[in-house]
Amino acid sequence: MTPYPPHTDDHAFVLFEVLRAPQTLAPLAAMAEHADPDLLRQVVDEAAKFVGEVISPLNRAGDETGARWHAGAVTMPAGFRDAYQAFWQAGWPSLACAVEDGGQGLPTVLEAVLYEMLSGANHGWTMAPGLLHGAYECIKHHGSPDLKARYLEKIATGEWLATMCLTEPQAGSDLGLVRTKAVPLPDGRFALNGTKIFISGGEHDLSDNIVHLVLARLPDAPPGPKGLSLFLVPKFYDGDGAAPPQAKPTDLGGSDVHAVTSVGASTRRSAVHCERIEEKMGLHGSPTCVMRFDDAAGWIVGEPGKGLNAMFVMMNAARLHVGLQGIGLLDAAWQKADAYAQERRQMRAPGSTSKTGQADAIERHPAMRRILDAQRAWIDAGRVIAYRTALELDVQKHHPDADRRAAAARWCSLVTPVLKLAWTEQAFHGGSACLQVLGGHGYVREWGIEQHVRDARVAMIYEGTNEIQAIDLLLRKVLPDGAAAQQALLHGLMAELDHSPQAERTRQALERFGNFVQNRLLPQTQAEQAPADRAHWLADDYLRALALLLMAWAWSRIAATPGADAARWRGAENGFWRWVWPEFEMRMAMLEAGLACD
Repeated sequence: MTPYPPHTDDHAFVLFEVLRAPQTLAPLAAMAEHADPDLLRQVVDEAAKFVGEVISPLNRAGDETGARWHAGAVTMPAGFRDAYQAFWQAGWPSLACAVEDGGQGLPTVLEAVLYEMLSGANHGWTMAPGLLHGAYECIKHHGSPDLKARYLEKIATGEWLATMCLTEPQAGSDLGLVRTKAVPLPDGRFALNGTKIFISGGEHDLSDNIVHLVLARLPDAPPGPKGLSLFLVPKFYDGDGAAPPQAKPTDLGGSDVHAVTSVGASTRRSAVHCERIEEKMGLHGSPTCVMRFDDAAGWIVGEPGKGLNAMFVMMNAARLHVGLQGIGLLDAAWQKADAYAQERRQMRAPGSTSKTGQADAIERHPAMRRILDAQRAWIDAGRVIAYRTALELDVQKHHPDADRRAAAARWCSLVTPVLKLAWTEQAFHGGSACLQVLGGHGYVREWGIEQHVRDARVAMIYEGTNEIQAIDLLLRKVLPDGAAAQQALLHGLMAELDHSPQAERTRQALERFGNFVQNRLLPQTQAEQAPADRAHWLADDYLRALALLLMAWAWSRIAATPGADAARWRGAENGFWRWVWPEFEMRMAMLEAGLACD
């Protein structure tokens, strides 16, 4: 199988025809000069070229060779460092970062398109720059002027990579159990001690420095999440960041840094140690590290005890990227399945006009067509929803009208967890369905599709498990305000529909769902006699139902777009209404059943 090629016509159709991105960006003063369709299309085309020619060909070697650990150092697969150096020097990490920070100030949606392509092409490699924008936003909004001066531009440009160090052996989803300690030092820094696990890119040779953002506790911090603060600990302090071949401890009080003898005298290495990397089901090209902080000196980011506030800026950005990973991985699996189905000939398809004894391409067999059309429906709708979310992020920041900014913030708050859960699940289960198209060949490594299934599985776990996403959406974002934000979202979706049969079907479903939440779900979850855990039982079905409604809205929008009557779009649209949409009735029935249980 050939490496994954991004198909820019599909991206462009969603971006320019369905969503009319230039019209959304034009009213934003910060984006007006970038709203030119020719400019946006040029960036998309160049991104596809870079991804297809530089990143995609490294995917198989990255999976088979993997990252290698030896004596605390991690060596990345051949070609990975050169590709990353070319990536940041070409300006790709800085697309959506502010110009004053070394960025290009381009729309966030271009970054979304880029990272979807990267994920489909080489998920393991893409893990390295995947946290950059979140780290940039975190430091920009919560870092001190000194930290910004030292690190913001390096992160914005991607010259230095970043990590997010949250998880510990006893603290996964419950971050209130974090034990890593931070003790004040005389120079205003803090000495961090503790062990973090599952740290993507905690050690590697891709960039000349790594900036760790670490949750830890101050000595007088209260227990639980309110006692957590955020700290920045670099791999190297000052200097040019070049990695030394040898380092030795100094006598600087507890050896919180190491002197470097092979580079400039001002460059010192921190006491952050990679103890090992995990052997994983997938993502072999991304080192998942166990990191030990041994009196590692760092700076506080934001206010003491407000570490989660600062970290959530990074996590929210990461969750949108994880949703895009799901779309990209599913697209990569679908492309392989579709190509195989066109070439593989087996038996005569029902209703075939082929000559007696002549086999048909399996794409003509209903069983295979059903798989291909259903997964294509998920990919196309996911792009509409994800790209719309990226556009709303810029509207939220830059629109002159306060009400429009509030509506954009509401969209991002409610839709981001839906993208993260529904499309990462579909990347795994839909990718497995695509593997089925190849039969036994799909199970064999040389065809490449089994890697997508293995790589996709972790996206349902990291950046907040999918169960956490559903609980967070229903219990923290929908129920507390009496579903007012949800109702505003649903009414906004209805207002964008035309009067086609598909749109009318979607409108009725949106109204039905809104009435159910207000008249059945809210009273049953908020009544004094209601079981305290009822909403927790219902959260997953609630989110899945909302995901299907968003897909119905997306497909109604696609169907109303000139050019959507082409066979390319019509097959996927039929696949949605026939093979995906019926799940909505099942989820509504499960919600009703959940309300009936004591």
